[in-house]
Amino acid sequence: MVYFNFNRIKTKKTLIGFGLGQILSLLSTSLSFTSSEIARKDFSFFFFSNHPIFKHSHELTKFEIFIGINAPTSQSFLGYVLLAIVYGGIMLYRRSAIKWYHYLLLAFVDVEANFLVVKAYQNTSMTSVMLLDCWAIPCVLVFTWVFLKTKYRLMKISGVVICNVGVVMVVFSDVHAGDRAGGSNPIKGDFLVIAGATLYAVSNVSQEFLVKNADRVQLMSLLGLFGAIIGAIQISIFVGFLFEPPYNVRSSIVARS
Repeated sequence: MVYFNFNRIKTKKTLIGFGLGQILSLLSTSLSFTSSEIARKDFSFFFFSNHPIFKHSHELTKFEIFIGINAPTSQSFLGYVLLAIVYGGIMLYRRSAIKWYHYLLLAFVDVEANFLVVKAYQNTSMTSVMLLDCWAIPCVLVFTWVFLKTKYRLMKISGVVICNVGVVMVVFSDVHAGDRAGGSNPIKGDFLVIAGATLYAVSNVSQEFLVKNADRVQLMSLLGLFGAIIGAIQISIFVGFLFEPPYNVRSSIVARS
């Protein structure tokens, strides 16, 4: 028989964890909303010209250019830098030995997970991204069961099954919605989210293992350091694709001579 132990739920440690989880969820939702707005908003600038190549020389024309921003890596770059600065200073003070290559691989997985999920906002709706991001939950359970030998009860396994059903329903909903779904390419966006959520699961399980077997400060500092380095390299490679086409141009005559 399955039952809830309400006395256990009322413990101080559980309530603190619950409260921190709600704050984290609020911050995550705010970040998702911001990423969605950046992906969908166009930035514009304008100039005036009476050059014959644009219009007749006796007309002063205002040209306004609308450009979409394509910078998924840049949005998480500052976070890695701040982690490296704050926790790196503490680690330097401690002067502890490290196995840096573990953290390099972890940082690479984490950076690419952020890249894929933020990139998905350019292709599908925010609702689909938030729902499909929950795919990380069953992946975490499978990875911890295989690699960390964690055991789970029937209720948690049932929750994983429900989560998988929800993921399938969201994908099929975007498939049948077609042009009515949010975003330019909902199917591509959905699979980007699923891939990113899988990498999130790998990152989360790796962080759990390192926190339990290494040092939390060391984890955060090296994750920030290597994440910033990998992010900077990735930004420099894709800097030519920062502004995504097509570039929409509007013109209007403001004066005639």
